[in-house]
Amino acid sequence: MSDEEYVYDEASGEWIPASEAAAKADSGGEDAVEVRDAVGNVLTDGDQVTLIKDLTVKGAGQTLKRGTLIKSIRLTGDAQEIDCKFDGIKGLVLRAEFVKKR
Repeated sequence: MSDEEYVYDEASGEWIPASEAAAKADSGGEDAVEVRDAVGNVLTDGDQVTLIKDLTVKGAGQTLKRGTLIKSIRLTGDAQEIDCKFDGIKGLVLRAEFVKKR
């Protein structure tokens, strides 16, 4: 038996060598979710987007108008949701289908 450490890989359900697990973690891009806007452009963290539709924000009593610029978005890990900041609205989460990359 070798002296190498083994770790449990939850994705495959098997015990694999620690060196192989480290290499798998370094590549990391396999499980990345690709978020696309209404036109089909790929969105990334820090992008600027504009709204393509008037949106009523629940709980804020405010409507965001079409063409509003949203700066510095963050991806949430969900395939259709983006997290962003806007003046006067905390914790704003938008659906990617309502925005267009600028």
